[in-house]
Amino acid sequence: MTDSSNEEALLGIDAGGTFTDFVLWRKHRDGNRLTVHKVLSTPAAPEQAILQGIRELGVEELARTGRLPVIHGSTVATNAALEGRSARTALVTNYGFADLLTLGRQTRPSLYELEFPLRQVPVERELCIETGGRLAADGTVLEPLSGSEIRELQARIRVLQPEAVAINLLFSFLDDRFEKQLETAIREVAPEAFVCRSSAVLPEYREYERGMATWLNASLGPIVNRYLRRLQAGLGKGLLTIMQSSGETISAGIAADRAVNLLLSGPAAGLTALQYLGEQLETTRLISFDMGGTSTDVALLDGELKTTSEGQIAGFPVAVPMVDMHTIGAGGGSIAFLDSGGMLQVGPRSAGADPGPACYGRGGDQVTVTDANLVLGRIPAGAALAGSFRLDPDAARRALAPLAVRAGLDELETARGIIRVANEHMASALRMISVQRGYDPAAFVLTCFGGAGGLHVCALADAMGMTRAIVPLNAGVLSAMGMLVAPRGRQFSHTVRLLVDRVSDAEIDEALRELIDNGIRELESEGLQREALRSQASLDLCYQGQSSTLNLPWLGRGETVVRFHRLHRERYGFALSRDVELVNLRARIFLPRHQLELEHRKKASVMNNFPCQEVSEGNDCLPVIARESLTTGTLIRGPAIITELSATTFLEKNWNAALDEFGNLRLDRTDSTFDRSTVGGRPRY
Repeated sequence: MTDSSNEEALLGIDAGGTFTDFVLWRKHRDGNRLTVHKVLSTPAAPEQAILQGIRELGVEELARTGRLPVIHGSTVATNAALEGRSARTALVTNYGFADLLTLGRQTRPSLYELEFPLRQVPVERELCIETGGRLAADGTVLEPLSGSEIRELQARIRVLQPEAVAINLLFSFLDDRFEKQLETAIREVAPEAFVCRSSAVLPEYREYERGMATWLNASLGPIVNRYLRRLQAGLGKGLLTIMQSSGETISAGIAADRAVNLLLSGPAAGLTALQYLGEQLETTRLISFDMGGTSTDVALLDGELKTTSEGQIAGFPVAVPMVDMHTIGAGGGSIAFLDSGGMLQVGPRSAGADPGPACYGRGGDQVTVTDANLVLGRIPAGAALAGSFRLDPDAARRALAPLAVRAGLDELETARGIIRVANEHMASALRMISVQRGYDPAAFVLTCFGGAGGLHVCALADAMGMTRAIVPLNAGVLSAMGMLVAPRGRQFSHTVRLLVDRVSDAEIDEALRELIDNGIRELESEGLQREALRSQASLDLCYQGQSSTLNLPWLGRGETVVRFHRLHRERYGFALSRDVELVNLRARIFLPRHQLELEHRKKASVMNNFPCQEVSEGNDCLPVIARESLTTGTLIRGPAIITELSATTFLEKNWNAALDEFGNLRLDRTDSTFDRSTVGGRPRY
């Protein structure tokens, strides 16, 4: 597929755990238009909700004939990894390393916890196959790969009949010939198996992390493959691209072979939209929280979108590039309960989409955060979440009542307690990505999205000592919006491990040029035009003897090393006089993002002139204001409730809100009585 930025329409789809969100952009002669839509997710077959939403939007024919490019963020790989629903996968490795993925790094999940649950074994012992083809750290051959070893491997594969095979040989990133020989041999006897090798998935040092990424890619590959085939069959000849964890999109055909790169597909789109929003508003310092039905994702944006290769999924390391964010099990569907000590807890268990919160009326009988917000009136009783789907306040109260009795509180106190506990979980996550990394939250703007984000934005800003917040236009479907503005491309890496002062700028330039050229050739094979592609080069650096790296843009040795020392001091509180080591070369190759031209809103001629209705929030009556009735400059003083199709915003006391020219809701605190003796501490009135 070629660059689709000149298409007359684009459709972004974010398939979440509770809702599947759609944003349709159309180019018209009389102005560009955005259409927002939501349907309940179908976790057992996510493509059903997607095809349903396309039909309800009335664009099925456009999508099936390829006139409507579809950009999709999927949770299929994530859910399969979290739930342990991986394909039967064999691991091929060197002699003596069959237990590599089981042993891991042997680090404690909690430093002072003497007892902790046994970790899941990724590969059963019978599925681990040892063979020859071992390299030394300098790339020389220690053990050749013989013909008899290849034949023995083929015999084992015939007996085991795995659905997928992961090949992970030592130091294969230096020389991939043995892995390629094994791949060819396995395909000869198991042509239907999904086979991948570590030198293609992650050509970097650290055999455990490289092996885990390869195993995840292999074990999730058949599941993602089947899902994408079903979705593509439903779309017919439709053009389908998939969001990656790193924030770029790739064709569905390539995505089917790179399942490990899709683990943060949806959340990455939210941050892509956030970066686009920051450029639009000329605001580069943003802290975001994306609160959906199942989880909350938090991230910090200080200029460029940052990626990390130190992510985790289901307790396993994921060393492929992904957006730098932190996820917790606190969403609108998080279940509230009393623990064995009688303390109120919220999450991480979620009611999901089926049955969902009790107020969905689909059989759920356990109270959730959404139920608590509904009981308090922060979600109006008549609110519609997805088309004609409406909430049931009576069902929420019935679910809340038993918990209130056990807690010895009345229902409203219990509901407020659920909200406070959920807020504290999210505030702790926000502190982790800001205060604990040396950032002052007060210097940033809190930006919320996801269907439930606006209900908690003011409370979280207060908890972080922040006085400004933004609820973006279409905040409830912002991740789907991010699909539309995401660049097409991929990220490439290669380990070199050299001391910086022993290599010249010209040598580093040449190595990066080779990496970029190889990456461009791969993207050309996917149908992209070389002259349209852009590239960004960066390095992973560390002090000699360290195991963790920091990524910095390549600006020449002198400037890059100076920035490394500065970043190390900011991140860890100190810098060293040791030699600096260049560990990995990285290149991001991409097409420039879609530039969606959106209409600016006209300023209001009359302020505070909007229709509203009164509802009770506990013992207080609050105005309920339809967001679509507002115009630029309309000022709202809290407390108030602002509703829209995809989300609800609860504007607390001491907060004001007004629309900007792009339709974003700007929130400002009206006083400054904060105790900032500790950054990110609680406000004091």
